[in-house]
Amino acid sequence: MVDVQGYRACLGVIAPSTNTTVQPDMERMRPAGVTNHFSRIFVEDPVALSNEDFIAGTTAIAENTMDAVRSVMTLRPEYLVLGMSAITFYGGVEGGKKFKAEVEELAGVGASTGSESVAAALNAYGNVKTVSFVSPYYPVANAEVRRFLEESGFSVVRDVPLQCKRWTDIAKVTPQRLREVIDHLNGSDVDAIVQVGTNLSMVSLAAEYELKLDKPVIAINTATYWHALRTLGITDRIEGLGRLLSEI
Repeated sequence: MVDVQGYRACLGVIAPSTNTTVQPDMERMRPAGVTNHFSRIFVEDPVALSNEDFIAGTTAIAENTMDAVRSVMTLRPEYLVLGMSAITFYGGVEGGKKFKAEVEELAGVGASTGSESVAAALNAYGNVKTVSFVSPYYPVANAEVRRFLEESGFSVVRDVPLQCKRWTDIAKVTPQRLREVIDHLNGSDVDAIVQVGTNLSMVSLAAEYELKLDKPVIAINTATYWHALRTLGITDRIEGLGRLLSEI
C-alpha cells in the first residue's frame, strides 16, 4: 500500500536543531504527492569566535547526525535530504563521498548532500568554469568548500565567509547584506555564484539574482532538494525558485 499523502515519495529531511531555514525552504519546493519529514540533529547554539570554535561546532553536528538518521528511518522514507552543509565539504570530494556513504549505509536508502548537489547543479547548467561563493562560515571552513569545488573541476575566484557567531545568527543575515555580498562576488570573471550554509536564507534572492545577472546563482537548499527529486525521477517544474527547479 502506498502512503496516501506521500504517494510519490516520503523524504526524510535532516538538519541541525538550531536550523530554522531548511524546513520552510524545502516545503516551498515540495511537489504534490511528495512529503517531507523533518529530523533534527541535536546541537547546542555555541558562540563561535575563531576558526577552532567553528570546526568544533561542525564536528558536533557530524557526530550527532547518525542519531537523526536513525530517528527518521523509523517512518521508512524512500530517500534522505541532508540539510547541513559544512561537514559535507570537509575532506574534499573523497571526504564528502565518505560521509555520504556512512549515512547511506546506516539508512539503507540513498541521500543527497549539499556538497555533491552543488557540484551537480553547476554541471547541470553547463559551461560553468569559474565560481564565487558566500557562506556563514569561518575562513577555515571556506577553505574546505574551495577545496571541494576545485577538486570538482571549478576555479574559485572569490569567496566571502560571513563568520556568524551563533548557528541561530545565520538565519538573521538580512537580504540587504546578502545583496552587498552578491555584488562583491559577481564579475565578468565569474560564471556562477554559489551560496552554502543551509540556515542562510537565500532561495528567493538567488532566483532573483539569477534573472538579474543572467548567470547561475545557486542556493544550496534549492540544489539539494532538486538533486533529491531528480535522483528519484521526479521532474516536476516548479516556478519562481530559480532555473534548477523550473528548467533543469
